[in-house]
Amino acid sequence: MKEGEIMPLSNNLVHYREKIGITQEQLAEDVGISRTMIAHYEKGIKVPNVITGVMIAKRLGITVETLVSEKTSPQSQT
Repeated sequence: MKEGEIMPLSNNLVHYREKIGITQEQLAEDVGISRTMIAHYEKGIKVPNVITGVMIAKRLGITVETLVSEKTSPQSQT
């Protein structure tokens, strides 16, 4: 992965969050973090720690592997 390139996690997070129809605010509240942190994850500015990643994946109804996998990234399927 090149510097400045958005990680699959960022694309997958946006994709699966929108797929289930929840806002950044709703996801943040459900996981117990700020909306700003969700926005940072989605922009690739920050990466969640393992525990937060597990909680996000669980809320989105996917596995952590799916959340971080380049194979499932909507950007990689184009």
